[in-house]
Amino acid sequence: MEDWAEIRRLHRAEGVPIKEIARRLGVARNTVRAALSCDRPPSYERVSRGSIVDAYEPRIRVLLAEWPKMPGPVIAERIGWPHSMAPLRKRLAVIRPEYVGIDPVDRVIYQPGQLTQCDLWFPEPRIPVAAGQERVLPVLVMTLAFSRFMTATMIPSRQAGDILAGMWTLICGVGRVTRTLLWDRESAIGGTGRVSTPAAAFAGTLATQIRLAPPRDPEFKGMVERANGYLETSFLPGRSFASPHDFNAQLAQWLTKANTRTVRSIQGRPVDLLEVDYRSMLALPPLAPQVGLTYRTRLGRDYHLRVDTVDYSVDPRMIGKLVDVTATAGEVSVVCDGQTIARHQRSWAKQDLVTDPAHRALAAQMRQALALQRQSRQAATRRHADGHAVVLRALPDYDALFGVDFNPSTTPATEASDA
Repeated sequence: MEDWAEIRRLHRAEGVPIKEIARRLGVARNTVRAALSCDRPPSYERVSRGSIVDAYEPRIRVLLAEWPKMPGPVIAERIGWPHSMAPLRKRLAVIRPEYVGIDPVDRVIYQPGQLTQCDLWFPEPRIPVAAGQERVLPVLVMTLAFSRFMTATMIPSRQAGDILAGMWTLICGVGRVTRTLLWDRESAIGGTGRVSTPAAAFAGTLATQIRLAPPRDPEFKGMVERANGYLETSFLPGRSFASPHDFNAQLAQWLTKANTRTVRSIQGRPVDLLEVDYRSMLALPPLAPQVGLTYRTRLGRDYHLRVDTVDYSVDPRMIGKLVDVTATAGEVSVVCDGQTIARHQRSWAKQDLVTDPAHRALAAQMRQALALQRQSRQAATRRHADGHAVVLRALPDYDALFGVDFNPSTTPATEASDA
């Protein structure tokens, strides 16, 4: 390259003849003539000697013509490939698009208030939830598509009620909701390919819609997937958590700083663009949607109700009655005939037992009273010689039968009537 540039300079700028240039640079005169005739810098091009895959390519194309997405190891087995997989993979990367086709992707431009991408993130650290028990808990992540504003919170489970309760908490934190909420095929939201009934009711109350991404297509909601990776690499390292509440407290503090960073794709800070997003979003309804785990059941003799593998005590006087159970991320309440009969802090543990001491004491009193009733009924019976029970009749019954009154208060009146 340097010789080529020097030859052209000497000949065209200084007028040095070809013979002198060849003598100065120590090259052949034909080399000088070739450099002067070439208007572009010289480049070395190596003649291809072929590849070990060339002999197998016709058989590879026959397989790809029928099965375009056949994996490389299967192709290697079918064609009897005896070498390393590296050259075969390189050739497949070149010829496979001829049979599969090319799927171009357009750049999507999001309008303010248009879309929120939602996903569940499962951080690796196990969170203490009870004495001697730790769990890997899901974190609900929601990202506004226009402003890239991130919100997230840890939830107790992947059940629809808990997910929707987490969504409502995050939406209330923003103050408004976008026109579309994008989800993947999460089982509680749209595992069957259609939006589940609880999710549809939630969206209807907010006057928005829940849209499901195509199956096995993480790029469709790549924004929230990148947010999950950002949480994984920037939030988790160097942190420890004492409880789910501690996790959410640290996460909320970190998100405040994370939303002030400059996002290169939008050349702005999410916290600054949130105002533009907010003005185009939908206002929240006057009535909150139904969220949390809810069901109706009849209270059994053990006066405990189960919510997500955890049993909670209820007023034992309601045994046998229909009760309504509502569980949010922080509280479990039980209502009977419009009256709250139990309220507990929700346990995020598995197979736990939560019993109110007042309920236990009341159940003990009820058992004691029932035992006294049984004793009194047993004392009112005796056994005949042949073994059958004989009821002991109360003495006032005999007085009434024979018209005898031994009450002292009526004795003077009786004597006066006799006189």
